[in-house]
Amino acid sequence: MISREKYIAPIREFYNSDLIKIITGIRRCGKSVVLEQIKKEISEYTDNIIYLNFEDKRVYNIINNADDLINYVEKNKKPGLCYCFFDEIQVLDDWNIACKTLRLNNNSIFITGSNSKLLSKEFTKELSGRYISFQIRPFVYKEILKYTKELNKECSILDYIIWGGFPKRFEFNGEEAQRLYLNDLDETIVINDLINRYKIRKVSLFKSIVNYILRSNSRIYSATSIKDYIKKEHSECSVNTVMKYLGYLEEAYIIESIKQYSTKTKKELAFYQKVYNEDVSFNSLRCLDNRYDLTHNLENIVFNELKYMGYSLYVYDNNGKEIDFLAQKDNKKYLIQVAYSIIEEKAYKRELGAFANIDNLTQKIIITNDDIDYSTSTVRHIKLKEFLLMDTL
Repeated sequence: MISREKYIAPIREFYNSDLIKIITGIRRCGKSVVLEQIKKEISEYTDNIIYLNFEDKRVYNIINNADDLINYVEKNKKPGLCYCFFDEIQVLDDWNIACKTLRLNNNSIFITGSNSKLLSKEFTKELSGRYISFQIRPFVYKEILKYTKELNKECSILDYIIWGGFPKRFEFNGEEAQRLYLNDLDETIVINDLINRYKIRKVSLFKSIVNYILRSNSRIYSATSIKDYIKKEHSECSVNTVMKYLGYLEEAYIIESIKQYSTKTKKELAFYQKVYNEDVSFNSLRCLDNRYDLTHNLENIVFNELKYMGYSLYVYDNNGKEIDFLAQKDNKKYLIQVAYSIIEEKAYKRELGAFANIDNLTQKIIITNDDIDYSTSTVRHIKLKEFLLMDTL
């Protein structure tokens, strides 16, 4: 497995801190691999390390509550700072009490947990400021190229736009095997985890809302508009229900929303923002007859790549004309429009027209899958194949 230095570097600053280091993110994005890579790095200068994987029944048979874990660590640690790695700790009763106790006794704690059980709101509540969290994401294209090279395989940009970056899918040969893996992952992450965790009783309604959201990525809409659409099939649907289910999806890192940045005050409907899937496979799995939504998936890919680069993102309202992203980092701002192609004159005028009447203090960028350079004196065109290899704009 490739080293994910982009994620490890910021965690490295806290190796010796008494804050509990939480490695979080959607299921199967590579959290356990990052944990293992950190452990390997620390083992180069100390053997005072304890590693426990709570998905291993042999571990859970001897440690199944907070007291068991505290006693095990105290019995097996060596003098000095002990580095404790607890993988999938959410299955342990009172895991938070054990972690809070151990951090006070010369232990550096690293934990991962399944997103459906160990969520951002939970560790805010359970650890009350005694932690620092780091979110891991599925592979971006640069990582895919490195990993598939290790596997002596290839991955085209089109394959990435359709099937995304969950790491393990690249270990399977052929699209059908990968689709089966992703289908099973989708069922586990999106359906089973959340239905079981939140004890959702209206399963059919929940699935309808979730399917609608995940096949409608890279779009602005309100909870009211979702409710109106779903009510055609489920009369009991309400705005509150939609917002509740959207919250579940966001807490589990299945979707992420960005807010609108407007040049003028505008009345917004409830949940009037833009939503992106953590991985575009969630959209493609819901498409029939291989009619994949390449246009919206491409924008979703750009979103994921910009987040990986470290940009804060907003939707930009240019006096009623939507610009896909206002990206900010290091006191620099970029206005970014995304299109699959602008080879047709109508698409060219529409996409570049979104930048109308904006001064040149903020750099304007359009990203497309075209091979021809469509840069103008005021708008920089970045070809997708070049953008995917960039570390910064």
